[in-house]
Amino acid sequence: MNAKIPDPNTLTPSARRILETASTLFYEGGITAVGVDVIAERSGVTKRTLYNRFGSKDVLVATYLLNREMRWRHLVETAVSDPELTAIERVTAPFDALGEWVQQSPRGCAFINALAELPDPEHPAHRVAAEEKRWLCSLFERLANDAHITNPADLAKQLVCLHEGALAMRAALPEIDSVTIAKDTARYLIAAATTSSTNIRA
Repeated sequence: MNAKIPDPNTLTPSARRILETASTLFYEGGITAVGVDVIAERSGVTKRTLYNRFGSKDVLVATYLLNREMRWRHLVETAVSDPELTAIERVTAPFDALGEWVQQSPRGCAFINALAELPDPEHPAHRVAAEEKRWLCSLFERLANDAHITNPADLAKQLVCLHEGALAMRAALPEIDSVTIAKDTARYLIAAATTSSTNIRA
């Protein structure tokens, strides 16, 4: 499936209304359980308008995830670019962003949820969701490299697993402060990696 995903920032008012309605329904009710009839009705448009704007439900789902990813990336990049942070502190900044993000994400990670519902790697929404995870892992690696930590790729994989685990636990057991626990564990891993880096240089 090579359907073009529209830029969420350039949508017409009716398309934006459809996307906002679909986003709420997909996240709260699940992608496969929500049909275009319901989306069109609650958006106040016809099915024909919906298809004219997005082409298919698959593209609408992909646009929903892309729009969510853009908001998430902005939040993370804002946290990472805080001028008050040291290079080491920047490595854990995505966990600070996660702490803010989970306040509005009671059903866990929309990308993981989508991957579970849409296992076909060729589905446009699957590609968007998988790319978000690759981006986060790459970001952790870049931040670790900027902090002069040895084997930044290995640390990045550990941190992204912690990050995703915290998000999953937040949905399953909200009484546990999984984000804080994950960030504290991340600091431990970073300290260990930093010590290892210092020993190697010495």
